[in-house]
Amino acid sequence: MSSAKSPSLLEDVRRIMRLKHYSLHTERSYCDWIKQFIKFHRMQDRQTLFEESEGKIEAFLSHLAIERKVAASTQNQAMNALIFLYKQVLSQPLEKRIDAIRSNTHRHIPVVLSVEEVKQILPRLEGAAQLVVKLLYGSGLRISEAVRLRVQDVDFGYKQITVRSGKGDKDRVTTFAATMVPLLQNHLDTVKAVHQQDLAAGFGAVYLPFALAKKYPNAEWEWGWQYVFPARSLSVDPLSGATRRHHLDQSVINKAIRAAVRQAGISKRVSAHTFRHSFATHLLQRGTDIRTILALLGHSDLETTMIYTHVLNQGGQGVVSPLDDLAL
Repeated sequence: MSSAKSPSLLEDVRRIMRLKHYSLHTERSYCDWIKQFIKFHRMQDRQTLFEESEGKIEAFLSHLAIERKVAASTQNQAMNALIFLYKQVLSQPLEKRIDAIRSNTHRHIPVVLSVEEVKQILPRLEGAAQLVVKLLYGSGLRISEAVRLRVQDVDFGYKQITVRSGKGDKDRVTTFAATMVPLLQNHLDTVKAVHQQDLAAGFGAVYLPFALAKKYPNAEWEWGWQYVFPARSLSVDPLSGATRRHHLDQSVINKAIRAAVRQAGISKRVSAHTFRHSFATHLLQRGTDIRTILALLGHSDLETTMIYTHVLNQGGQGVVSPLDDLAL
């Protein structure tokens, strides 16, 4: 390799990540951080990567915290990408401690919609976007979990949804609103018709993680493995080169949410995740046990879920303002 910036280094990164079955999203993220790292140190060839490795990583991570003021999670992601580069790609053990200046960790109070605000937004959404948002609010799903739902993960009989490989690669079961049953059944009738058309045209396969594809070699064509919210058109898988119908892109949902919030005249900064926050908060207001909410959300510890109790302490720790005592 004549240059550390040449495609061959990133090709090595991509090859090893694919051998280890990393997601395409993670692959792109790691490659971007590695390119930024090389550009930051103006490295011209691969050999310079081996010189004072820990010092270079430490300087780059400190730059992210001091100059670019990135969030702690962003800095951690960059560090993970560089550790992967050195340990997995370059086979260079990092023996010294990396003592970079850390980004500040801020605990933000989540934006939560009132029940009335949710009622104003939902009718302004249409089609698949409305169904997805109803699952975000009605089942506490993350948007990534909603668009990746498979047909077999929706249990109409028990009114529950199984989330496969959620955050932290954990499975969980969450609630499913009874009002969603006819809506989703009608939606799936349409999706099934599209799937049958794809099969007739010689397509109809869906992406499966490597382990599942190996264990169930014919599953990619089966109805139960299809996405509940498929994309409108077929596309070429950048990893395998196969032509498939992927799931609906998250950007479609986010764009629809922004438009609906604007039409409703709501001034809060609303994102897809806001509906998950609202799900948890409204359950708390109804008296649902917080450990039950923890399980439904898929949180690892109670402290993460406890942040939603801020809504119950209305007016600042439940204190009534003295202005309310004045007859003005």
